Amino acid sequence: MSEAPLPVDADDAAADTTRRARDSVWWAYFPVMVTAVVLAGVPLVIGDSRFFMGLAVLGLAYAGYGVGFNIIFGNTNQLFLCLGALAGVGAYGSSILGSEMDLPMLVTIPLSVAGAALLGAVFSWVSVRRRLDVIFVGIITLTFSLMFINLLLGQRDLTGGETGLVILYDAGVVGRRGTASFYVFLAVLVAFLAAHRWIQRSHIGWAFRALRDDELAAELAGIDVARYKVVGGIVGSAMVGLIGALYAHYEGFISPTTFELGNVDVPVLVMVAFGGIGSLLAPVIGSAVFTVVDEVLRPFSQLRVAVYGVILLTLFLGFRRGLIPAATDLLRRVTRRR
Repeated sequence: MSEAPLPVDADDAAADTTRRARDSVWWAYFPVMVTAVVLAGVPLVIGDSRFFMGLAVLGLAYAGYGVGFNIIFGNTNQLFLCLGALAGVGAYGSSILGSEMDLPMLVTIPLSVAGAALLGAVFSWVSVRRRLDVIFVGIITLTFSLMFINLLLGQRDLTGGETGLVILYDAGVVGRRGTASFYVFLAVLVAFLAAHRWIQRSHIGWAFRALRDDELAAELAGIDVARYKVVGGIVGSAMVGLIGALYAHYEGFISPTTFELGNVDVPVLVMVAFGGIGSLLAPVIGSAVFTVVDEVLRPFSQLRVAVYGVILLTLFLGFRRGLIPAATDLLRRVTRRR
């Protein structure tokens, strides 16, 4: 006679479910933890070099911009070509509020970030109300970017015009241009990555994936497309505005050229496309490669933008998911054949 199966204890089953959930959460955030540990060792490698430390902070800033852009475009298909303008809102907003109204940085940065987030919400709301596709959203936001640069050039009394704006008041640890400021940017980047992972695992991430794959089908399935697009626009724009504000205080000087299309939007788009649009670590991988490339190409001015244009065309035509995901898939296929 076969033995009857032993009864499953309810407490044991609940404990097993809890353990699996805990393991799943740990594994989901594992890439974020590895990124934090690896990047935390960068100052140990570059030492006290002022040049390389500045380049490292710039790379973290680009990665932060990339996470925000990844949430906006990679998750909700909204092509915001105004990242520089959103960063400029954070930078100039915080700087002007601090110098003109003598407000502390802990007040000016949240206010300027709120301004950037509000702009992101407006762009997303307009795109949904007018049912604009990716190309038209890009055109509208690009127009705003050009308008913003002209506004900075025209309001010389506040912005300094083409000569730029020197940030005179104390920026705290962010403005000391050393290891401490590097770890501030790193902490912000890790927080962005953790927030992005949380979004991916939440009901918001489920809605994002649905509307990214097929917006009409998502709407027919009962997903509030307008709401989730606005959420994506707000979160991503706030991230970009925060990095812009922090970088302004770190540099101690900003000008309209700091936030031009060729200095922010184009490099960030290349970085995210290289790492894989929509993937968690795409901004980090892309910024690690192209921060160095951008520094090498910087003396070539407009030629640098042309090179980025060629890279973008190559990525979108030949590697639509990104070069890193394409290389990973190729490696998997080769491994399976063996």
